[in-house]
Amino acid sequence: MLNAIANMGVRRPKAVLVLAGLVFVLAAVFGSSVAAHLEAGGYYDTHAESWQAQDTLAREFHSGDPNLIFEVTAPQGLDSAAALAAGQRIATALQHDPYTLQVSSYFSAPPGQAPSLRSADGHSALIAALISGDDDTAPDRAKTIYQPLVGTHDGITIKAGGGLPTLITVNHLVDSDLLHSEMIAVPLTTIALIWVFGSLIAALLPLAVGLFAIIGTMALLRVLGSLTDVSIYALNMTTAMGLALAIDYSLFIVSRYREELHRGAPGPDAVRTAMHTAGRTVLFSALTVALSLAALTVFPVYFLRSFAYAGVLVVALATLAALVLLPALLTLLGGRINTLDLRVVVRRFLHRPAPAVKPVEQSFWYRLSSRVMRRAVPVGLLLTGILVVLGLPFIHANFGYPDHRVVPPNEQVYQVGNALSSVFPSNAAAAISIVAPDIGGDTTSLGTYSSGLSQIPHVTSVSSAAGSYVHGTPVGPANPAMTKGSITYLNVQTNAEVQSDTAKTILKDLKNVTSPWPVQFTGQTAINSDSLHSLGRKMPLAIALIAIATFLVLFLFTGSIVLPLKALVLNTLSLSATFGTMVWVFQEGHLSWLFGSNLTTTGYLMATMPPLMFCVAFGLSMDYEVFLLSRIREEWLRSGRTTADNTHAVALGLGRTGRIVTAAALLMAIVFATMANARVSFMMMFGAGLALAVVMDATLVRGMLVPAFMRLAGRWNWWAPRPLVRLHERIGLTESEPESEPVRETVSA
Repeated sequence: MLNAIANMGVRRPKAVLVLAGLVFVLAAVFGSSVAAHLEAGGYYDTHAESWQAQDTLAREFHSGDPNLIFEVTAPQGLDSAAALAAGQRIATALQHDPYTLQVSSYFSAPPGQAPSLRSADGHSALIAALISGDDDTAPDRAKTIYQPLVGTHDGITIKAGGGLPTLITVNHLVDSDLLHSEMIAVPLTTIALIWVFGSLIAALLPLAVGLFAIIGTMALLRVLGSLTDVSIYALNMTTAMGLALAIDYSLFIVSRYREELHRGAPGPDAVRTAMHTAGRTVLFSALTVALSLAALTVFPVYFLRSFAYAGVLVVALATLAALVLLPALLTLLGGRINTLDLRVVVRRFLHRPAPAVKPVEQSFWYRLSSRVMRRAVPVGLLLTGILVVLGLPFIHANFGYPDHRVVPPNEQVYQVGNALSSVFPSNAAAAISIVAPDIGGDTTSLGTYSSGLSQIPHVTSVSSAAGSYVHGTPVGPANPAMTKGSITYLNVQTNAEVQSDTAKTILKDLKNVTSPWPVQFTGQTAINSDSLHSLGRKMPLAIALIAIATFLVLFLFTGSIVLPLKALVLNTLSLSATFGTMVWVFQEGHLSWLFGSNLTTTGYLMATMPPLMFCVAFGLSMDYEVFLLSRIREEWLRSGRTTADNTHAVALGLGRTGRIVTAAALLMAIVFATMANARVSFMMMFGAGLALAVVMDATLVRGMLVPAFMRLAGRWNWWAPRPLVRLHERIGLTESEPESEPVRETVSA
């Protein structure tokens, strides 16, 4: 197949590029409106009991947790004419909005409920509303309501917070940060590519491949968005992975093509050889990355599934572009790929001589790997110890969901969220609702149940069809609207942070109160808890699928069962070190000053980030593993296959790929590091974590731990049981046929 693709590019390069250009233009036009077809949110398990209870509240009672909260601050007091007028303006706007289901306002609340909506100093009050709609429609509806109202008028300050304004703010910041990161990443990547490739012409090839993959993926995401829920954050994956993988794949193929030119091969033959060797490696690498990302589809939240869609699509298109476009481009460029070498200009300006061409045995990576293998035991133990120590904080990892603290403190939603948990007796965002789907006409037990719930520590009040209760005592009249037929619900107000351990304890204690009928718990704390359990249940399955897929692909690639096991163990070490570091920084707050004042330490990691980062980082780690093993195996196959030959093959393989893998990791790290400059904390962690994982994997792991392990394993690296050997001989896929004569290769210094 690769030979046919290479021949197509060699024989009809212009036709290939014209067709690709037409596809690109159509995809750009069609995919330009992709954002309008994607949705925000998708963090929660919609099949969980808490989500079903929330649906029951909305469907039967037009009720639920408030998702739009106004904070009205009046320095002269809440009873002033200006404060009352401000409250009336908000109430009027909510009453005339067809999507407002319920409103709780300090300015119209019964005497028993009003104190919970007033701040301790008496200068601020809350108006909480529930806006109907899904992740796509509700934010726009809320924005239409609150935008004209917020600000300072007549000395009264009105701020908007709660779930929907927070979601809107996060989406706005992510969009603008993505544009900003692209404006930084593309120039920096271009400069780095010129430094790596030397030639300006060669440096532009990965950008062409990446642009094709990104635009094509956006067009396909628009199609998917019309068929199923797709998160708008998938665009971040598209841009970052598209550019990063294009760099990886182009760098490997173009480097092999230039090697063949340096050996004296004609241009068409150099293209065919590069595709037959490096192209096949790219195909294997893409398969491992795609399978790792595909594991995200097992999670019951479309936020993670969306990254699987975008990731698999962008991997496929980056691979397609690298395997189809590059042969055509290389054929047309021929030897001109080395023109416009800007390093020559710099050397002339600095009066430096051209670097000497040295045998591969004199390269940095060959010499480093040789030294490592001479001290394989101490080096292996030292590096393993370092990775284990870095990974230890992950033992104490806590997980939660994004709230107002994921945005900078100067944002309005942060300030409202902070006020809810610090200056008001009850946190309106932390209410817990209890739904009884079928009370069977038993209303007499409702008061007793409500009274018992209100005695739980940190519960400030309980409202039900039997009345309002505080500390077990009735304080308000019954509310018959909270019962409909055989369905009833109760509303529990608390003074805890939604994500706090206190809120989790309250939920547990509420569930321990004996109820007269079967009940379901909902509210943000309950929804978070259920979704965390859902993610936790699916994580072992995702890890198992990735491990099995990786093992099978590497077995087909190498014919060994030792090398796939080695890859799994070392990847686990590397990723545990990355996640441990993320806990140390983003959960515990160490070195948080590196991210400026935008980062607020919450004491937990966003629950969807570790699964996402695990699948992405694991796939990228295998990317480098395949690149390295391809050249090591190539040398092993044409050797005498002794223990000494194994050591020499490892050194040669690393000598020939070390610079490429390190350069690719640096370029990929630039792409991810620009995302760490985001203003939303979980995007900071995503960018910083992946940048660290890529750099650490390409240097400490591939550059030192892999050669140490392979030196100790010796010929056992290539072992498999005899039945599997025969199986591999029948169905195994090899990267290249062994050459009859070893070729002494040179590398540039």
